[in-house]
Amino acid sequence: MKNLTAVALFVLGLSQSPKALALGTLQVSSLGQTPVASAAIGSDSWIAQSFSVGSLNPAVYTLNAVQLLMNPASGNPAGFSVSIYDNPLSSFTPLNLLGTLTGPNPSAGGVFTYTSSGITLATGTPYFVVVTAGTPVARGAFYNWSAYQGSPTTSGTWTINDFYASSSNGSTWTATTRQDIFQMALYTTPTPEPGTLALAGIGLACWSFRRHRR
Repeated sequence: MKNLTAVALFVLGLSQSPKALALGTLQVSSLGQTPVASAAIGSDSWIAQSFSVGSLNPAVYTLNAVQLLMNPASGNPAGFSVSIYDNPLSSFTPLNLLGTLTGPNPSAGGVFTYTSSGITLATGTPYFVVVTAGTPVARGAFYNWSAYQGSPTTSGTWTINDFYASSSNGSTWTATTRQDIFQMALYTTPTPEPGTLALAGIGLACWSFRRHRR
């Protein structure tokens, strides 16, 4: 009975949702870099900071959360939004929306956490953390995403790249390289391969069969 319970818990652990795993594993962070700049964020000012998972890393990951370093907002902006995009065709601008994260209004400034559900990250694909808001910068109310300047932030095969893209509408983008790098941290959980789950299920079935025969 103890062995059967252990196998069942193992299968449950492999299939649990990202929320059950809290923030998961910190893969890379630029939050500790010295801020030297910021960008105004609004409905007419989108910023997409690039990051990547190196092709030497064979794993597939589920994104759990993104943390952003924000400066205090100007005025009273609203509708802050954080999303994940990819673009298999280009490493410099976002194309496909993969999902929108949930989290607090960052008007006060500081480090804020935005959680994800069901967004999968694979190696060799360019990704972007895209930030916008519901109020336009042109009206004088906007959020401020903190940035540093220097080299990309790298941890293992994970990299927060030294380029970003900007847009006035979320459709047409302009890439900027080797200037501001917007500050963030990425938390993930390794996604088990289908074969791993299948083997775990077979193991559970075997233990159940042996117990039934006894």
